[in-house]
Amino acid sequence: MNTAKTSVAALLALFHSPLLLAQNFTEQQQLQQFASNAKLEFAIESNFHSDGPTGLIKLQNSSTINLAAGRGNWQIYIHAIRKLTDAAPSGLQIEHVQGDLHRITATSGFKGLAAGQQLELRFIASSSLISFSDFMPRAFIVAGSLQPELFANTDSEQLSQFVAPFAKPEQQLRYTKPKPDLYPIATASSRYQQNQLVNDGDISAAAVQVRIMPTPKQAVYGRGRTEINSSWQINFQGRLTTEATYLQQQLTAAGLTLKSQSGVNEKHQQKIVLMVDPTIEGAERYKLDINADTVLIRGSDNAGAFYGLQSLLSLIPVQLSKGVASLPRVSVDDAPRYRWRGMHYDMARNFHGKEVTLRLIEQMARYKLNKLHLHLTEDEGWRLEIPGLPELTEIGAKRCFDLTEQRCLLTQLGTGPHASGSGNGYYSTADFIEILKFAAARHIEIVPEIDMPGHARAAIKSMEARYKKLLAQGKTEEASRYLLSDPADKSKYMTVQSYTDNSVNVCMESSYAFIDKVVYELQQMYRQAGIKLNTYHMGGDEVGVGSWEGSPACQALFAKNLPAVAGVADLKPYFVSRVAAMLHSRQLALAGWEDGLMYDKLNTFNRDQFANNQVIANVWDNIWEFGVGDRANRLANAGYQVILSHGTHLYFDHPQEAHPEERGYYWATRYSDNARVFGYMPDELYANADKTRDGEVITDLEALIGRALPALEKPENIIGMQGQLWSETVRTATQLEQMIYPRLLPLAERAWHQASWEGASADSKRRDADWQSFARVMAQRELPKLSKAGVSYYLPPPGAVVIDDELKANSALPGLAIEYSLDQGKSWLPYTAGNQEGIKVQSNALAGGKVWLRSKSATGDVSRVTTTD
Repeated sequence: MNTAKTSVAALLALFHSPLLLAQNFTEQQQLQQFASNAKLEFAIESNFHSDGPTGLIKLQNSSTINLAAGRGNWQIYIHAIRKLTDAAPSGLQIEHVQGDLHRITATSGFKGLAAGQQLELRFIASSSLISFSDFMPRAFIVAGSLQPELFANTDSEQLSQFVAPFAKPEQQLRYTKPKPDLYPIATASSRYQQNQLVNDGDISAAAVQVRIMPTPKQAVYGRGRTEINSSWQINFQGRLTTEATYLQQQLTAAGLTLKSQSGVNEKHQQKIVLMVDPTIEGAERYKLDINADTVLIRGSDNAGAFYGLQSLLSLIPVQLSKGVASLPRVSVDDAPRYRWRGMHYDMARNFHGKEVTLRLIEQMARYKLNKLHLHLTEDEGWRLEIPGLPELTEIGAKRCFDLTEQRCLLTQLGTGPHASGSGNGYYSTADFIEILKFAAARHIEIVPEIDMPGHARAAIKSMEARYKKLLAQGKTEEASRYLLSDPADKSKYMTVQSYTDNSVNVCMESSYAFIDKVVYELQQMYRQAGIKLNTYHMGGDEVGVGSWEGSPACQALFAKNLPAVAGVADLKPYFVSRVAAMLHSRQLALAGWEDGLMYDKLNTFNRDQFANNQVIANVWDNIWEFGVGDRANRLANAGYQVILSHGTHLYFDHPQEAHPEERGYYWATRYSDNARVFGYMPDELYANADKTRDGEVITDLEALIGRALPALEKPENIIGMQGQLWSETVRTATQLEQMIYPRLLPLAERAWHQASWEGASADSKRRDADWQSFARVMAQRELPKLSKAGVSYYLPPPGAVVIDDELKANSALPGLAIEYSLDQGKSWLPYTAGNQEGIKVQSNALAGGKVWLRSKSATGDVSRVTTTD
């Protein structure tokens, strides 16, 4: 082939094409045809480039429409979690809009793109890109007044349809300087070696069946078994009617239909007795005795009785034999480690619906978690209907393509241009009241978070739209009543998530009127649900540096010479004090993220300035080498109540292994699997400092930080721990559940039970033995129960090696089914061999030279496929 002639011919075709002369899209059909057939693809070239990570945006024009040379009337919009800039002149330019939204436009130097041709736009990213989930779906093109059109190949959750593979070290690793990325990409063989530890140990099937999850403080097993069938009866005290009803429903779902009766029926010999015993000391404590003809559950309070019945339910197998549940005879005396055992769920970034929230509450109850921290608001969405402020959900709960933001928020996080896109929606007041009631019946407190003053773009833009609407109606005073932004504010800042306009103006009285209105309506919803709002979470994290510096409203506030309000640095504590006082007057505790309660890395706000009985801090930022991993101790010592929420172990939006196909961010740790969550030691803060972000083993934490670490002087102020799920990369309910489960189970274990192996010098042998048992219970008993409840969960890919034509495979969750294929997935066979024995395969006869493997659940769900090296 003569490439020179071919290139000339292509250029002549470009020049003479009559369609190419029409610079503008003028018809919807024309735009739709282009977007449906053209293909947009993203690729990372290298994370090691000296100017920053470099990549390509490729546009393959597979349509019959020619893009004309010059500026044209079209723009392409993409979602990118990193801030992108164009790296070299190409006739196209990338412009950051807000958040993850970027716009690609043609310049006067654009050469055009004929049908059948491809162009490449090089970019530089603000940080590394190593995962498919770093790239968002639903890129689209707009032109003039025409409706936006999605690039069809990007309208998918199969990210490999528009993201090129990560095949080379410079694509898979985050950096080489100033230190190398020491986390290798997981392979079948590395997984096999890592899984060996959990697969060691002799754990009997009987031991798996009798372990209560989470582990009780004391359990003494006797001889014999107790056979429960539908002839048994539930007897209960009147105050435990709700708990007895719940137990009856759960037993029915398990296949045991028992009658229920208030009071103790002495004539009925075989019964489950549910009662509160005032002689049992300690909140949420219970005693469970399973005897031949009686199951006695006694709680120190209603919650204790509820947790006792959960322990009973924990022992009931997922499949009954002839309608009988055969249980061990056991005497249990148990109480929780912490009074705050929480799960944080962010549905503000991406909304996933009411039903998945109810499923989360149900599973939290099963594992004795008692606080659901709902992150209801964010830059990307407001997710709760507030009576009297319809704009919060009419605009703030919906993302679409509207640059004026009078109909919806700017599209973000892969939603695309249409309101029908992923992530949109909200809880109605009726939904929320239903959620509150459902949770209360399961002894779970819903803690609502309205994130301010940062992370508040959805509220700000909704109230700006309200302001403009009412102003146009001549209602000037009403328009300004709940305004959260100062139109004259010239402050300049850029947040970590690339926003420049997401800080509530804390110097305006209307901001506090807005918060009071929201708190009032929240209290009303709780009251309608028959419960009390106890704690309001204000957020307070990651306020953009530079916020309020150019605000006339703040200058006017400084001119009032109020105590401790002399400049911008005083505004965060001023805001928190105002909110705290408002909440105190409503008898509410104040909660916030750690950085919302601190001046800087080391200094907390003066706790004495807050009249609230409790001011609660979620401590999350513990990247050890950054010198902030001691904040939990600092805040507790200063008198704050602390919830351990550490990113290195308890952030479930992090990947479950180091691999490009794993979903999630990786800012605190490269990955966080079940074993890592299980090994977290909440009572020994510094003992959790195992590795740096780079993967370097930490041997001397003080030397790494370069200063002394404060000891915990007030351990009573560490009130609990909590898992976190942030949803930037989580667009569907299935994705959500696969990030949460089964990591929620080891979270519950550590929040409820203090293991004997924990401590500053942790006993690794006892920890490993405990994990070997726990992992088997999860795989063999609990995952089938999750499947039966309709809950999706993550299945770890198997580990495998082929040595001398013998395939050996194992799982991070021993007992999980493994399948293998010798023909690249055309057919699958069960892997049934044990650890020591393999399956004979002929390496030289394999299709593609590799064995394909996957894990499989009881309901037929499968993990992603892995191949032998």
